[in-house]
Amino acid sequence: MAHGMRTDSHTSYMRNNGWRENASRYALLPLRIFLGVTFIYAGLDKLTDSAFMSASGAGSIGEMMEGVRDISAIPALVDLSLKNPVGFGYAIALGELAVGIGTLIGLFARIAALGGALISLSLWLTVSWSTEPYYYGNDLAYLMAWLPLILAGAAVFSADAMIATRRRHSSALG
Repeated sequence: MAHGMRTDSHTSYMRNNGWRENASRYALLPLRIFLGVTFIYAGLDKLTDSAFMSASGAGSIGEMMEGVRDISAIPALVDLSLKNPVGFGYAIALGELAVGIGTLIGLFARIAALGGALISLSLWLTVSWSTEPYYYGNDLAYLMAWLPLILAGAAVFSADAMIATRRRHSSALG
């Protein structure tokens, strides 16, 4: 003991801090899995629904966009989708699929999260804008869920982390 201080008093704190550090590293993994799986499912659901991928008719993308045109925050965005509703439906579905896969495997995770946020923002401003109270519409919640992934990326169990590790090893060797 030096100057009457215990030197072993910090060991339990260090162990606890290690747990906290690990918990922090893995904290966004459940969100990444949820958003990735959800967006893959949403994209596949749209792509396999023949009623949805139609310009008109019950359950079609065209009918849905016609229905929200006058109550959306940005009617011009809805008008743009109505020029080619089937093309817009495919763009959304393929975008959701790409975002979901990128998020789930952690490949270009921040870019995938930005894509997810943009999809969620566009759906919030068009399809779910008039939902009252606002918290009943899920697109705003999805938009907020993407923000931590835009900021933090995919630190664990991701292609991005694997690529970063390989770069560090190759730069250390060379």
